[in-house]
Amino acid sequence: MSKNIDLTQEGIQVKRSCCFFCHQNCGVLAYVKDGRILEIEGDPNNPTNQGALCCRGNIALKHLDHPARVNYPLKRKGKRGSGEWERISWDQALDEIAAKLDQIRNEFGAEAVTTAGGTQRTDDWARRRFMNLYGSPNGFHNAHLCWIPTFMVETAIYGWCPFETDLTSSRCLVQWGHNPGASGMPEMRGINDLKQKGLKVIVIDPKFTETASKADLWLPLRPGSDLALALAWLNVIIWEGLYDAAFIENCCVGFNELAQHVKDYTPEWAAPLTWLDPELIREGARMYATNKPGNIQWGVAIDQSGTPAGAAMHARALLRAVTGNLDAPGSDLLTGPSKEFITDEEMEANEWLPEEQKAKQIGSDRYKITSWPGYGKIAQLCKDVWGKAPTAEWMCEAHPPSVYRAILTGEPYPVKALLVSATNPVNSYGESLQVLEALRKVDFLVTCEYWMTPSSMLSDYVLPIAGALERPTFHSVYGCSDFVIATQRAIQPMYERRTDFDFWRDLGIRLGQAEMWPWETLEEANYYRIYPLGYGVSSYDEFVEKVFYHFPEREYYKYGRIGFATPSRRVELVSSTLAELGYPSMPTYIGPAENENDDPDLAEKFPLVLTTGGGFMPFHHSEHFQIEELRFLRYEPYMDINPTTADKLGIKDGDWVWIETERGRIKQKANLTQGIHPRVIVTQRGWWYPEREACEPELGGCLESNTNVLTSVADKDCDPIGGSWANRGLLCRVYKVESSTITSGSNGKDGK
Repeated sequence: MSKNIDLTQEGIQVKRSCCFFCHQNCGVLAYVKDGRILEIEGDPNNPTNQGALCCRGNIALKHLDHPARVNYPLKRKGKRGSGEWERISWDQALDEIAAKLDQIRNEFGAEAVTTAGGTQRTDDWARRRFMNLYGSPNGFHNAHLCWIPTFMVETAIYGWCPFETDLTSSRCLVQWGHNPGASGMPEMRGINDLKQKGLKVIVIDPKFTETASKADLWLPLRPGSDLALALAWLNVIIWEGLYDAAFIENCCVGFNELAQHVKDYTPEWAAPLTWLDPELIREGARMYATNKPGNIQWGVAIDQSGTPAGAAMHARALLRAVTGNLDAPGSDLLTGPSKEFITDEEMEANEWLPEEQKAKQIGSDRYKITSWPGYGKIAQLCKDVWGKAPTAEWMCEAHPPSVYRAILTGEPYPVKALLVSATNPVNSYGESLQVLEALRKVDFLVTCEYWMTPSSMLSDYVLPIAGALERPTFHSVYGCSDFVIATQRAIQPMYERRTDFDFWRDLGIRLGQAEMWPWETLEEANYYRIYPLGYGVSSYDEFVEKVFYHFPEREYYKYGRIGFATPSRRVELVSSTLAELGYPSMPTYIGPAENENDDPDLAEKFPLVLTTGGGFMPFHHSEHFQIEELRFLRYEPYMDINPTTADKLGIKDGDWVWIETERGRIKQKANLTQGIHPRVIVTQRGWWYPEREACEPELGGCLESNTNVLTSVADKDCDPIGGSWANRGLLCRVYKVESSTITSGSNGKDGK
């Protein structure tokens, strides 16, 4: 408890809240008096962080009442992007937005309205519920680059995604494109503790990361070559007899076909593709297969590799299967959805969206595993076995680049409105210039936000959204966990902020959905969801204060009782679900979207290999750049370059440099490090400059250092299975910025 607050003072309350600034959702204790928060600290009883808070969590009070926060509903007065706003009431804003959406639906159909959401900074089931009842299938997040395709591919193979790792009994942990040493402090602390007890850690990452520095084995593969490595591991494990014969015999189908399929994918074959020594590849495969039980922990790298992403997810998933590291103590667990509380999917009203509207989902004709054709099939299999389905809000989305193209081209049909909820599309989606053009062109743009971002600056309406300390949270990992951690509002929303639940509900009521929104507050909706748990509490806040979290007792080897949620009820090493959707039933090698073997002419012009980087402290995506104390830690953007390469290019540590691909160029400062291959460049993501002019044409320098300028969303560079676009493994060149252009903004077609 706080050492700085005298809890004997009259009127002081301790509220169990949370930090909403990354996916960890760490617990926070807020000390409140007279509706004002005096202090916060980490909640020692929260199982996620056990009292610890990183620099993000510790600035929560600065975020709460920062002078740059959006606090009142705003309506655009002047030209779009001019920065001229009129303060209006919530009722006026909602009335006018509802009228416009009704007009669009009548003239163009409900599918002409789309929504872009943030990453668990929002009440996502409410958004999906509104959209389903309105009649549009076109909601999306940046989820195509973050776990969602992985979840769906793995669920196609074993009937659920084993995203929960049972590390306590594990003997080997593979961190595949994941760096908790920089992005998840509670997680990294737990891994370090387990290493002291003998856990072996393998890190697969082109960069010598904070996590790699603690690993037993580091595999610095070529960015984008994860598929080749996974296939070679399968080859070693199967053809050296390191597989789990009993698990394969009792629980799998298709082993002999898979064995023949990977026979030629040897470490020697993979070596020139991955830039790894064949013996290093063998060492990694053997370490994972012979130290059982073991885990492969998900990371975003494969999801962001574009063309080969789906096949790489498939191959990585099969590694767990052939070693038997599924749903056993110490392995990756198939928890299934909660049978005890109301899940996100049950709140989404998916049954209210007509089949003819589902068929209009943008991108569903091509990227089927993450849209209605694949989701519908997999959801039914899950219901048949588990009794419930994964959330549609995350697992069944319109394809974001295709939505932005539809705004610009009118194909496959006109898109007239975009509702944005706690995300900054111009900095977070691929080929930023295309996104920016779409935001400028779309007929109607509404943003619910904390800050005035480059994207919200282009909006017709900007609405103030309540933050972590001003809202209750129902934390259940994208709606797919069998557990829940519940937290409460520390205070009521300040100024005129509201939760996005309030926004979607009030908008829905104005559009004829009143009977479908029986809960007046988010607390009432959350209480409805936890009531079946049977704890005998009379309100959601009472649940938070007396129960707090619900973790069902772990049941291992559930497949022995219920089977796997696949057509065969077994792990499908040859996937019938993928085959029915028109995709390969086994992972087949595909090169990175751009590579030196398939594109020698392009490689001559762009001789270096780019990865656009993972998350880095203290920011999360493009968030928190306004907060001075965090900006002090990372004041300017840096890219990593090997000293040998830098010397050849005349680049010194700290120099501003251009990084250029076929899509455009950006500038960041050079950080010389031996921790990457001489042919690899690593950039930081998310950068923009809130301190600069927010209006057009500069828009906070949103293109100048924004690594998404460099990425590719061309159909040929997207994963044909799930639609992931290419953020990693691309070809680039680097050269020094001339001193005369160092402080200039960049807003041209090529990012200049």
